[in-house]
Amino acid sequence: MGLGMNTNTAMSTIVSSPVAVWSKASHALRREMGDDAFGSWVAPASLHARPDGGLCLVTPTGVARDWIRRYAWRRIGELWAANDPVGRALCLKTRHEFEAEGGGEAEAFRAEAAVIEIAASTPDHADAIAVPSRRCSPLQERFTFETFVDGPSNEFAHAVARRVASWTDGHFNPVVFHGPYGFGKTHLLNALAWEAMRTAPTRKVVYLTSERFLSNFIQAVMERRMAAFKDELRSADLLLIDDVQFIGGKQSTQEELFHTLAALMEDGRRVVISADRPASALTELDARLRSHLSAGLVCGIEPADRDLRLGILARKVQVMGRQQGFAGALRPDVAAFLADRFTDSVRELEGALNILIARVGGGVGGLTLDEAQNLLRPHLRGSEKRITVDEIQKAASEHFGLKQADLISPGRARALARPRQAAMWLAKQLTTRSLPDIGRRFGGRDHTTVLHAVRRIDELRAIDPQLARDLEVLTRRLRD
Repeated sequence: MGLGMNTNTAMSTIVSSPVAVWSKASHALRREMGDDAFGSWVAPASLHARPDGGLCLVTPTGVARDWIRRYAWRRIGELWAANDPVGRALCLKTRHEFEAEGGGEAEAFRAEAAVIEIAASTPDHADAIAVPSRRCSPLQERFTFETFVDGPSNEFAHAVARRVASWTDGHFNPVVFHGPYGFGKTHLLNALAWEAMRTAPTRKVVYLTSERFLSNFIQAVMERRMAAFKDELRSADLLLIDDVQFIGGKQSTQEELFHTLAALMEDGRRVVISADRPASALTELDARLRSHLSAGLVCGIEPADRDLRLGILARKVQVMGRQQGFAGALRPDVAAFLADRFTDSVRELEGALNILIARVGGGVGGLTLDEAQNLLRPHLRGSEKRITVDEIQKAASEHFGLKQADLISPGRARALARPRQAAMWLAKQLTTRSLPDIGRRFGGRDHTTVLHAVRRIDELRAIDPQLARDLEVLTRRLRD
């Protein structure tokens, strides 16, 4: 792109940029699908450029990809085609699939940043009208403190969010919540915003996803309303920016965010940011912006432990039951299966429950374990990493300080029996092997021995915190 291009060319390029096209298509899709479905499945997806120059919608998980493919992909294609004057094709892949093909950051964003640099050099209209409130990202009604389930992994972040929302004096500024995808950051920011508005209705609260911040910035440049854009953000009493890492690499946008944060903090106004890593690790961000974020209160959100995952499931069933007019709870073995299968992301855990409720509605409380597994199997098959019994035996023997041969030996000493039972339990949870097949791979044992081991471990992990932690560590290790 040459630096001598005129402003009209720059504007044309912005209008037809992949980010602008996806922004229009996704906004229309949100209106059609509703906030709940869109927020759970489509919103976490992001647009990337493929090595061959094509474009790809990338989902964080295979479950999300399969849901979009089944329920929304056709409509996404229609909206994309209607808004893209260039007629570019769009594919759908998981993050793992995309990275395996050598995919990287979206070239569209880098090209777009260059256009903004040129267009931003033209003067704003002095009499620009105020930016309308619709430019803020809509808050999701389901994400409140009442529906947020706290536990050891997120209790500090939860307490900080509550404190900020109460407008208590002596607050830290900025507050940065960080954790990988699906750990509850968006829920926490939405809940904070709702509570802050309830507590102080006259104060101005602005919540933006990084995508909306970027698209608003582009639109302000296009419409010569940068002054209004700046005023809208810098007049906020509380500004919340979700997933700030996606602004990385977009120099003009980072520059504007840096000056916005500096102005707000200088005036004593509050700033809350979320990211997928600690501020110091956001190397794609400008050093000055990174320094600003690091200087505040950085709150990490850890993976939800098993008890928290079970609590989240119970709360989700309760809330959805009220919305859809049914009462009840998951059977304990079904809840345990979901909590043990979906350990990496709370959003993926909730997504699996959404699938079950979408299929059987109020009958979800009566689902047996086999029925739940059968309903979820089409969604799991494409995204599961294939784990073998041999890998489980190696990981378990290393974790418990044994030899792999010990797990298949006839020895019955407690030092061997419990790790062997744990490994059998993992084999039942993480593979598709039958009980007789698992027994054969553990020294030719009978299927009833495996069944006893599985039931015994289920009983013990509820009362033995160390065993529960061992199983959690091994499950994560095997799935990574």
